[in-house]
Amino acid sequence: MVVFLGTSLTAGLGLVRTEDTYVSRVAELADSAGLPIRTVNAGVSGATSADGLSRIGWVLKDPLDILVLELGANDGLRGQDPRATQRNLLAIIDSTRAHYPHARIVLAGMEAPPNLGAAYTRAFRAVFPRVARERHTALIPFLLQGVGGVRALNQADGIHPNAEGERIVAHNVWKVLEPIVRDVEAHRPAPEGR
Repeated sequence: MVVFLGTSLTAGLGLVRTEDTYVSRVAELADSAGLPIRTVNAGVSGATSADGLSRIGWVLKDPLDILVLELGANDGLRGQDPRATQRNLLAIIDSTRAHYPHARIVLAGMEAPPNLGAAYTRAFRAVFPRVARERHTALIPFLLQGVGGVRALNQADGIHPNAEGERIVAHNVWKVLEPIVRDVEAHRPAPEGR
């Protein structure tokens, strides 16, 4: 099972159909690649990394193979201390591994809006590769690569991808997720009686 823990970007805020979320699109890409996966969309609109940390116990009630961690966007929008975001992401990863030591983790990188100043945006951007290095997780360099700031690929708010933007986000995710899914499947024990 692949659990996507995230914000409104994961939840699909403003989309008409849940089938248009990048999570659903990733499942389609997995099917097309002959790697069917079960996905759980644990995205919550407005969630910060602190909210994700407070919810991680609930998310971990059911076993998972892979956690895709998409948190931090709202931290950046609110100008929260990047060090706090980093601590929260590290704690979520540590909690996941304490529950499921063999779980694989994919961290989605995010950018802060430029209106917060160059020093803040640099510090914020650096959080995600640093966390990925420290905890040896896979990293999607920037979840919204090719979509962020492109009017035609976003809803009227200019923040949330539209259905076409979600397709691109799904490819950004799948590019990093596919080899991990393949590895997990290759090491899955054969069912009893075979």
